[in-house]
Amino acid sequence: MFEEMAHLAAEIICRATFGRQLGRDYTGETFQSFTEYQEAISQIDLISFLGLPDWMPRFRNAKVRRAQRRIHNVLDAMIADYRSRPPTEEASVISRLLDARDANGKPLDEVTLRNEAAMLFLAGHETTANTMAWVWFLLSQCPEVEARLHAELDEVLGGRLPTLADLRRLTYTQAVVEETLRLYPPLPILPREVLQEEIFNGVRIPKGSMIFVVPWLLHRHRRLWDKPDHFIPERFLPGSKEPVSKYAFVPFSIGPRVCVGQSFALTETILCIATLAQHFRPRLRPGHVVEPVCRLTLRPDGGLPMTIEPRLQTPAAEPVH
Repeated sequence: MFEEMAHLAAEIICRATFGRQLGRDYTGETFQSFTEYQEAISQIDLISFLGLPDWMPRFRNAKVRRAQRRIHNVLDAMIADYRSRPPTEEASVISRLLDARDANGKPLDEVTLRNEAAMLFLAGHETTANTMAWVWFLLSQCPEVEARLHAELDEVLGGRLPTLADLRRLTYTQAVVEETLRLYPPLPILPREVLQEEIFNGVRIPKGSMIFVVPWLLHRHRRLWDKPDHFIPERFLPGSKEPVSKYAFVPFSIGPRVCVGQSFALTETILCIATLAQHFRPRLRPGHVVEPVCRLTLRPDGGLPMTIEPRLQTPAAEPVH
């Protein structure tokens, strides 16, 4: 299920970045490339951890370098493919980047262009894919939540595809997504470097220190949440007393460094779940134990093997004339 959601999210961000014309030509290769990189990369950069300067070279093992080259090759090929195709009026991020000029009127160089595309792909598909996969896992474990979700989808959509106009009525669907983000934040650790010496609660924090905001712990803190280890989407419905503070729920970070794609990601996830949940019910493979593992993002270790059961929707009411 995780791999399927990764392909779906990659297809969506590929179209948003490069336009509909590339589509699935590259999504599978991109997913595999980023997967290899995450599996190879170390969680801790010892050079930074020890406070050594940024200019000091970082050692990367052969597997990491190989994964990096594969990512670069895929993105370079996508950019070249995009440039080789006839111009289109379809909006895309890459067209804006190609048209962009710096203060001196110069376009982005090839390395910068590729790096921007890489960041868009990683941030735009990996985190969303993780969230959707965790949604399916949690729904498979909580039939009462799944039933309420299905009831809302049947009432609001009646079997049709959701649109942007439906978002304000899909309140429980959004609550399911937000509760999933609380329990399984895609970025469970947010590291920050201290740019100037600070005093916080009487503790001196030297310049250059590393500060870790840990949504995984913050979202499960017993002083901030009622039954923090339970899957209770109702806590995110209008009128709920949770979260107790906007700083208690930070799956997209907060403040000046808040994720610029927050609205896009939430909209994408809600619409995807609303579309797919109308047609099937995922069930975890019997005997499989799901364990989260933190690389760059929070993934289900070893994937998420599930079976698919078709779901019969409640027929839409006949219009009254």
